[in-house]
Amino acid sequence: MVAATLGWFALILQYALIVKYKTDGDLIAAAIRFFSYFTLLSNILVALAMTLPWLAPDTRFGRFFLEPAVRTAILAYIIIVAVIYHVVLRKLWNPQGWEYVADTIEHVVAPTLYVIDWLLFVPKGTLKFGSAFIWLLFPLAYAVFSPIHGALTGFYPYPFIDGTKLGYDKVLTNMGGLVGAFTGLGLFLIGVDRGLGRIKKQPTSNGA
Repeated sequence: MVAATLGWFALILQYALIVKYKTDGDLIAAAIRFFSYFTLLSNILVALAMTLPWLAPDTRFGRFFLEPAVRTAILAYIIIVAVIYHVVLRKLWNPQGWEYVADTIEHVVAPTLYVIDWLLFVPKGTLKFGSAFIWLLFPLAYAVFSPIHGALTGFYPYPFIDGTKLGYDKVLTNMGGLVGAFTGLGLFLIGVDRGLGRIKKQPTSNGA
């Protein structure tokens, strides 16, 4: 409940900041820009995964977000968000005030709480390695959409996909690297899931 509340608060705050500072009060332009960030899309998935199973567990979407494969896919997305931010993007800007609050929740607090939730509460030992390739559909769709959106609007949410500055061959290389990272992380998380599942199934010895 706390994680869900913090997640939605950060998302609403981020949208308000985009409206105020990035689009001069244009709500539609702000919405387009808001949904252009993989970070925010991933945080929306985290917020939904932390909300719907608690708020509406018997609904179709509540059950969907309870699925271990779905929750693990979201884990892969939010881990990539956190890692790229801290390795690549953090040094490019210095948020202050409410921007710092939203930034910290989206890149530190939400990922940390979601990792803890996954470790403690998601059933283990049910995932198949093939799922890692299904999980690529979301980042692949973003990899196709974002450069096209940037070329049409002139707005690139991340510098490593800015085709006007880097050239589209470099953008393609960067996107390929990210897809590889998603694949590797997905396979790693499935390995962790299967390992934890085996540990849980091991019988405990009651003998002296």
